Amino acid sequence: MRTIHLVLSGTLLLGALGSVSHAQIKHFSLEEMVQKADQAIYGQIIGSRAWRVDSAVDGDLYFTTITIQGRTLADGHATTVDVTFRGGFLSETDGVFNSEAPAADDVKLGRKVVAFYRWSDDVGAGVGANVLMAAHGGLYRTVEGPRGPAVLGRGQGYAITSNRYLAQLESAVKLLSASRPNKR
Repeated sequence: MRTIHLVLSGTLLLGALGSVSHAQIKHFSLEEMVQKADQAIYGQIIGSRAWRVDSAVDGDLYFTTITIQGRTLADGHATTVDVTFRGGFLSETDGVFNSEAPAADDVKLGRKVVAFYRWSDDVGAGVGANVLMAAHGGLYRTVEGPRGPAVLGRGQGYAITSNRYLAQLESAVKLLSASRPNKR
């Protein structure tokens, strides 16, 4: 009888675990990232602000918006853009962490980055904003080197898997952008 209970308990446990929906993280190749993003920018983070939306439906939602000043990778146009992601703190006690947000060190003021973003009509509570593609997977640090800036890759599953010079990434993005259908 004990064996039947163990088997039944195990079967019920497996059934319950199987019915729980798991979050799915989308892995993007560079081609997929360029196809889905509205734009990619290389630039310096010149501003950052956390903000909250109070919603009767969604509850309190916290976001961080970084301002990046630089140039687009697809065509080299100078631009300044606000890019938003979920999570942030208004004070030490008023805010929320988000495991999919970029690390605080990645979005420090003055940091030079490559960011892929797209417009969303509703980031939450009906608010529209440019959102960072693939959460933290749409933001890449850069470092200066003797042959120019290098973009730091993040490994398998990310659009930029290994370190590469910005000039190489820019060439690839230009080529991929030219072959994509017109957006908007």
